[in-house]
Amino acid sequence: MAFARVCALSELEEDTPKRIELSGTPVAVVRTEGEVFAINDICSHANVSLSEGEVEDCQIECWLHGSSFDLRTGKPSGLPATRPVPVYPVQIQGDDVLVSVTQES
Repeated sequence: MAFARVCALSELEEDTPKRIELSGTPVAVVRTEGEVFAINDICSHANVSLSEGEVEDCQIECWLHGSSFDLRTGKPSGLPATRPVPVYPVQIQGDDVLVSVTQES
């Protein structure tokens, strides 16, 4: 997997998603419950940005229709969404947050 720096850990506010684009992929990076998660920023139900929603209990909520997605698995936990969204591996190196959205063959 190829990891790329997306931001500094100190730039991430607790429970406040940060939208980044990595290799053309929109990603919401979230610091919550002592961990950092990266999840695709597009809701699987409606084509809207998840990073504009709220984070609570390791879930990110789509602001438009209220579907929530688990930051660890991408699985929806509430309707109307029924399909998961991709999640991406995260590494922390010092103050750098690294995310991989691609796998090397």
